[in-house]
Parts: sequence; C-alpha cells; structure tokens
Amino acid sequence: MAGILQSLLMYEAKPYDIHGREILRANSKYYVVDPGLRQLLLPDYQEDYGHIIENVVFLELKRRYPNVYVGQTSKLEVDFVALNNKNEARYFQVALTTLDEHVLSRELRPLNKINDSYPKFLLTMDTLNKDANYYGIQKKNILDWLLEEKYKEEIESEFWLVFFFPIKNM
Repeated sequence: MAGILQSLLMYEAKPYDIHGREILRANSKYYVVDPGLRQLLLPDYQEDYGHIIENVVFLELKRRYPNVYVGQTSKLEVDFVALNNKNEARYFQVALTTLDEHVLSRELRPLNKINDSYPKFLLTMDTLNKDANYYGIQKKNILDWLLEEKYKEEIESEFWLVFFFPIKNM
C-alpha cells in the first residue's frame, strides 16, 4: 500500500478522534486520485455512485483544506473532518440521497453526536430540500458545493503546485 500512496494513485484518510481531537493509527480509508481508476483497479467493479461521490468530495476537501480525516465519535463514523490552517474543524457526511427518512436519520446521527460549534454539512445529490438545515447541520447539493466560490480566496492564498502539493509540506 505504501508504494501506491507514494505513487500518488491513492490518498490515505486517517481516522480522527473528534472528541479527543487526535489522529488515530488504525482503520484508515483510501481514495483514488481519479475516480475512473477505481474501475480499472477493482476486478469486480460495479457502478456505486455513493462511493464515487464520496471519493469526489474527498478530493475536493484535499484541495480546500490542508488536513482531511475520517471522523470517529463513540461508535459512529463521520465521513470527513477537514481542518484548516488554524486547526478549525468542518464536518462532512456524504450520501447519494437522503430523501428516505431512515437514510436521513442515519446520516445525521454521527453529526448530532458532535458537541462543538464547528460547521457541519450533509452533502447529497438531492435537488429537493437541498438547502435544508437540521438543527445546525446544513444540507447542500454536492454539485452546488463543488462550485462554491467562497473557498476560492482560501485556496488561492496557499501556494499550490499542479498536483495539489502544498509547497509548505515539501
């Protein structure tokens, strides 16, 4: 796995204890640098739009934030914890759709367990209720989120090379 990571074909998202605010050692998740590679690398590949959009969101978070992790809170997983340069967190749950009440409840549960004031987002492909707010958890359509301009200044203030390497880490 180290060779694949060093070749930049995949990224590692380490687990992050949200309550203890520390990086954990076990159970990392891996995301391909190009979602099309997943089809090539997995012999029994089947279209799974949920995994594809999760991968796309991870790549965009890597572009926007210096540190992206998989969040752990008690026994629940938050898809992503993104930390900015000031170590301020943003929490993200990603789902293809949450139009089913059971799916919505399942996706909101981990975010509801977080007792801090950092922003929490539920990203879906839904076009109905795409700007809903669930007690401080902001739902957004993934396509709208990907096209947001408000992160442009933050991204441009960093020195980035062509392959998303922050110069400060080189």
